[in-house]
Amino acid sequence: MKTKYWTSWLLVPLLWIFSYLPVAWSHKIGGALGAIIYRIASVRREIAIRNLELCFPEKDEQDIRAIAKNTFRNIAKATLTSGIGWWSSKKRLKRLVRIKHSEHYDGALKSDQNIILLAPHFVALEIGGIYLSIFNSITSVYQHSRNPVFNKLMVRGRRRFGLMLVERKNGLMPLVRNIVRGSALYYLPDQDPGLQWNSRGAVFAPFFGVTAATWATLGRLAKLTDATVIPCATKILQDGQGFEIIFRPPLDNFPTGNPIIDAETMNHAIEELVREMPDQYFWVHRRFKTQPIEQSGNPYINPRAQRLDKQQN
Repeated sequence: MKTKYWTSWLLVPLLWIFSYLPVAWSHKIGGALGAIIYRIASVRREIAIRNLELCFPEKDEQDIRAIAKNTFRNIAKATLTSGIGWWSSKKRLKRLVRIKHSEHYDGALKSDQNIILLAPHFVALEIGGIYLSIFNSITSVYQHSRNPVFNKLMVRGRRRFGLMLVERKNGLMPLVRNIVRGSALYYLPDQDPGLQWNSRGAVFAPFFGVTAATWATLGRLAKLTDATVIPCATKILQDGQGFEIIFRPPLDNFPTGNPIIDAETMNHAIEELVREMPDQYFWVHRRFKTQPIEQSGNPYINPRAQRLDKQQN
């Protein structure tokens, strides 16, 4: 393992060093690094640009490319500061993270409601989940990494303040048990479920007006646990000021029991957060790769992006 994953063994101490540097330094270095990666990571760049073209047809090419470039910058910033969540003290985390509209979350906690936090894939979500686990019981789902070095680091870092991790393959029941016992679920359901979408409990629902295979699990979990669903996102603040966790009002009339309507409601809530900070959403994921059979064609028309899509399926 030491030979095969030697690059990981080199990156771990680097992340540890960045976790103790001033955030402004990490963000400055990350911004420059992200701009370089934007130039050389051509497949991911084209995927991000295509996603943005589909979701923001009203924007011109210059605006689309500017958002895509800033997305890469923010991904690099978030990566270099991810170690803050894994190694920094509670005191430092409390100093670096602020909360906006906390009344939505605090109100649900005070009234002893079961809670699901709808936390889409914004680039700084790692910090958000770990920070919230300092104050209240939090559960999150994770996918076991094929890289044992980073898997061990990630699991240990996320758990250090008590956050409970449930591996995706273990299904819903561990999540249901934790929610009804008072642990808020930090839930990330906004990635493409893949070609076996139907057997995985997904449906097709619009995301920014584009048909997207969408996990229908949020509505099922909310129904099984009688949970309030509160959208939230973690934002990278400018000029090295740190991070901000933004809460939105709980979803109204959710769940309805109709998986398609519930998926549409969830996607709309995510859209509203994305519109606030479009360059901090994880656009490098092929969100629209799975399409209904009756819709022909791959939305990712770049040949290199199509090759990568085939390799991973």
